[in-house]
Amino acid sequence: MRSLAPTTPAAPPAESSPTAPAAPANSDWATLRRLFPYLWRYKWRVMAALAFMVGAKMANVSVPLLLKELVDSMTLKPGDPQAVLIVPMALLLGYGALRLSTSLFTELRELVFAKATHGTARTIALETFEHLHALSLRFHLERQTGGMTRDVERGVRGIESLISYSLYSIIPTLIEVALVLGILAVKFDVWFAGITIAALVLYITFTVLVTEWRTQFRKQANEFDSAAHTKAIDSLLNYETVKYFNNEAFEAQRYDVSLEKLRKARLKSQTTLMLLNTGQQLIIAVGLVAMLWRATQGVVDGRMSLGDLVMVNAFMIQLYIPLNFLGVIYREIKQSLTDLDKMFVLMQKEREIADLPGAPALSVQGSPTVQFDNVNFAYESDRPILHGVSFEIPAGKTVAVVGPSGSGKSTLARLLYRFYDVQSGHIRIAGQDIKQVQQASVRQAIGIVPQDTVLFNDTVEYNIAYGKPGSSREQVEAAAQAARIHGFISATPKGYGTMVGERGLKLSGGEKQRVAIARTLLKNPAILIFDEATSALDSANERAIQAELQGVASGKTTLVIAHRLSTVVDAHEILVLDAGRIIERGTHAQLLAQSGRYADMWALQQSVEAEALV
Repeated sequence: MRSLAPTTPAAPPAESSPTAPAAPANSDWATLRRLFPYLWRYKWRVMAALAFMVGAKMANVSVPLLLKELVDSMTLKPGDPQAVLIVPMALLLGYGALRLSTSLFTELRELVFAKATHGTARTIALETFEHLHALSLRFHLERQTGGMTRDVERGVRGIESLISYSLYSIIPTLIEVALVLGILAVKFDVWFAGITIAALVLYITFTVLVTEWRTQFRKQANEFDSAAHTKAIDSLLNYETVKYFNNEAFEAQRYDVSLEKLRKARLKSQTTLMLLNTGQQLIIAVGLVAMLWRATQGVVDGRMSLGDLVMVNAFMIQLYIPLNFLGVIYREIKQSLTDLDKMFVLMQKEREIADLPGAPALSVQGSPTVQFDNVNFAYESDRPILHGVSFEIPAGKTVAVVGPSGSGKSTLARLLYRFYDVQSGHIRIAGQDIKQVQQASVRQAIGIVPQDTVLFNDTVEYNIAYGKPGSSREQVEAAAQAARIHGFISATPKGYGTMVGERGLKLSGGEKQRVAIARTLLKNPAILIFDEATSALDSANERAIQAELQGVASGKTTLVIAHRLSTVVDAHEILVLDAGRIIERGTHAQLLAQSGRYADMWALQQSVEAEALV
């Protein structure tokens, strides 16, 4: 081993984490610009939806015009036989046709644009999911699952809400306002258009200002909602720990604190909503009274007909009905933009571990050689873990690493998987630096049986087949037999269809570990890592599975991380790691002959096992 003075590792690349200060939120326009390319993939649907929207609004605006003509045409004398034919037919056919056109165009708009809405939500949700999987292990060790999943959930829902409210409410209302103002300005004096514009500007300004002020309470409510959700998820995931320490009341109290904060924030939001609604109704009432007063005065002066009065009233009703919901719509759009931005912020988190541009796939033929060359590594810059570690696992051979807890043994496996990048030195597989090749190809070549096995909340068959998706039942059973768990599975009522529960909690520690062994055997990788692979097994099963693992590892490049030395006596080479440095190396016999740290560990374990047998 080369003896080099350890260098102080540089700080690892800074990948933002959920516990770090939150990144500044993007502006609403920045969020919309980020969303636009996803929608533009459906540009023809967008254009068709806009065309149907304009058609719907033109038909809707034509209704008051038709009512005016009908009222003005009703100048027939009572009893005139033409009244029976003209008035009912014109009213029914004209009004019915326009109303039908409005509904038809609206439904066509929603039908055409539905694919764009749901397709955009699906694409962004998938990209977020893939990006989260691409982030480093550091991010996932620090994240808060409940809050993060709530952010993603609200973000996806926010996409559909944003598109729905903007395309189906805001834009149609703006089109209708423009059409109505044009008609009022052309047919009547400018006072009608002026009163309408003044009322709209005052209404919108009041709504925006008050809603912006109210947004803080909605944001607080969302933060407390995420905090409560995080506490609930964390507590339920750790159900057994809660029970072990009889802390149900403590967990309920923690959860209730967040719920109380959420309740107070929602009360503030509801109180300010009442203020918003009252102010809006006051503005609408004043605007309506002013318009109707002007129109009534026009009828009295002979400048306007009775039909004109009906038309103005109908226009105002059509305008102010959607405006009644403007506060709610604006608030929901702002909230949707906030929720969407939070999801975009997640998507913007830079990957700590990223492939180099144009990186090739790892080329492996047969069992490759694995080399650690003067590797220095630290999770945090002020706490170095590995100091100039160098060793080689020859092709088809087994190298074991032993040592006390915290010496850096499991870190070797994480670095080989490239969950982290080393600060200095190199890790090579078949002579190829793993930082220069694609991560996916590196991980495809490696199989691991971890010390802490976590299973999916699915069937036993699914969890074993996860090692090689698409495997047949025969292949799954063969792997289970090799892992000595087939008999247990077959003895259960549902066999391979048995559900293992959240994180595999329905299985014992030994059963979970044997499922993990079967999963790795099914993958059949070129490189094997056994990280305390039999630590949860009893002595009889440990010896049996150890023999199976040795058979599986035969001819494969294998790294064994072990605490029990009896499991590594046949290794090609044994490394003794202490405080991130290799202090001894050699075969079992060579290390015993050195009478060093390994010999002391061996003697201690032998005495403990002897006492256990007494």
